[in-house]
Amino acid sequence: MAKLDPTKMKDWEIAAAAEADMKPVKQLAQELGLTEKELIPYGHYVGKLDYMSILDRLGNKENGKYIEVTAITPTPLGEGKTTTTMGLVEGLGKIGKKVIGAIRQPSGGPTFNIKGSAAGGGLAQCIPLTDFSLGLTGDIDAITNAHNLAMVALTSRIQHEFNYGDDVLASKNLRRLNIDPRNPAMGWAIDFSAQALREIIIGLGGSMDGFMMKSGFQITVSSEIMAILAVARDLKDLRERIGNIVVGYDKSGNPVSAGDLEVAGAMTALMVKALNPNIMQTIEGQPVFVHAGPFANIAIGQSSIIADRLGLKLADYHVTESGFGADIGFEKFWNLKCRFSGLIPNVSVIVCTVRALKMHGGGPTVAPGKPLDKAYTDKNTGLVEKGAENLLAHIATVKKSGIKPVVCINHFYTDADEEISLIRKLAEQAGARVALSKHWEKGGDGAIELANAVVDAAQEKVEFKFLYEVTTPLRKRIELIAKEVYGAADVSYTPEAEAKAKTIEADAKLSKLGTCMVKTHLSLSHDPAIKGRPKGWTLPIRDILIYQGAGFVVPVAGGIKLMPGTASDPAYRYIDVDVNTGKVKGLF
Repeated sequence: MAKLDPTKMKDWEIAAAAEADMKPVKQLAQELGLTEKELIPYGHYVGKLDYMSILDRLGNKENGKYIEVTAITPTPLGEGKTTTTMGLVEGLGKIGKKVIGAIRQPSGGPTFNIKGSAAGGGLAQCIPLTDFSLGLTGDIDAITNAHNLAMVALTSRIQHEFNYGDDVLASKNLRRLNIDPRNPAMGWAIDFSAQALREIIIGLGGSMDGFMMKSGFQITVSSEIMAILAVARDLKDLRERIGNIVVGYDKSGNPVSAGDLEVAGAMTALMVKALNPNIMQTIEGQPVFVHAGPFANIAIGQSSIIADRLGLKLADYHVTESGFGADIGFEKFWNLKCRFSGLIPNVSVIVCTVRALKMHGGGPTVAPGKPLDKAYTDKNTGLVEKGAENLLAHIATVKKSGIKPVVCINHFYTDADEEISLIRKLAEQAGARVALSKHWEKGGDGAIELANAVVDAAQEKVEFKFLYEVTTPLRKRIELIAKEVYGAADVSYTPEAEAKAKTIEADAKLSKLGTCMVKTHLSLSHDPAIKGRPKGWTLPIRDILIYQGAGFVVPVAGGIKLMPGTASDPAYRYIDVDVNTGKVKGLF
């Protein structure tokens, strides 16, 4: 491989150069010990894995070590969580460990917006980048179609029940569901950041053009079906969960499910292939499973349970990624994903950077397209020490689970030795191991210190415990998460949210569902403008959604929306195709 210099090359240029030396996907499968029939190739370098065959064959094999990657509260400067996940996989490979990574498939929303793709960066990336970023093997398309098919079933049923009497419905072998068009449980899905579709009116026209009603779109990766893909254990479990999705309510307030609409089977048919995890590779040739989706602020935001079950059977170390900071992604990994999977992690890696900690310490605002203030490039231990309060909050959260925390200082070339030493001291005093990692610049060679720290921590016994039990009332769970994880002083509810909470608590079935919080990822609080470790604030719950199929209720904090907006300078402006080679350029 030609020398790749991340200080002089863009990430997509590095990925394009590295792809010239990629291992064929069949070689990746052979190195994992898979049979020919267990790999489903999608071209030369990407494939899916027949998870049922693999788990049937390896079901009695002892699991490898289970490593989760999370981060401090994100900032516009970036913390490099996926970059660190890829770097750790490369570093473990460098010290001779059989390792697999698991990350989430990027959404078209951020890929074409301001965030870009989510393949990592520098010499710690998942490749091939174009396949990874632009649809991969069609999982998100399958989710979009399955979600929208449920809405087709709901809206067409409303129209037919409005237009026809009971005798006509009976002649078509349909029973009247009395669906309330003013109270749908969901809207439509599209995998772009399309703020113009948040609230719409559908059914304009005549009686054969649908029933006129208020509706809207959410981004596909926030769909309950994406959450189901993340937590389902197998096809039977997927089918049952899809049948339990609440699509709307009848005029008495009773739920109308995908099963009631007789659409669950067809929805599952669209999802069968998507249930098989995708296999790709790092720049250095270690296998990476890509499965389920991002956005832990508005969804569960976890790589799938199936991918993790496979990785733990096929490798000595399996590294899985959770979305955003430990208050968001790790909390859901801890109290939802681990509860559903029954898997107990050995280590959690908390990623931080000097520059991000400076912002949490009160550093100047960062504006896209403008040079960084010198506060972020010159030594400033005062800002680092103040900002480290955010890191210490996340260390405390991980420790409450009983999982061993390892802080990764994701190195940047402007970091001063004194700043790094200060972070080490503060994190170690808080009970975490600490490792400096230069994986962005040096790949696996730069992540050896991190890899060794993770291996060392993974040898210790884990005294794992959940934050709450399934019998804990919903409002008490929300209070525990708000106070113990976010650092809130109290919780408030809109009248609508409180009424829903009381209804859920009184229902024997709903009261045992998990709790999947929706909150901004940009602050420990509900206010994205508040950095650091805010204290003395109240978490406002404005609504509570029911994801009965996925197995949790969704309290919505603050003004966060399930459909992001596209910014004024989106990434799609810089993406293009070389018309001579067909190669995509400009992805980041």
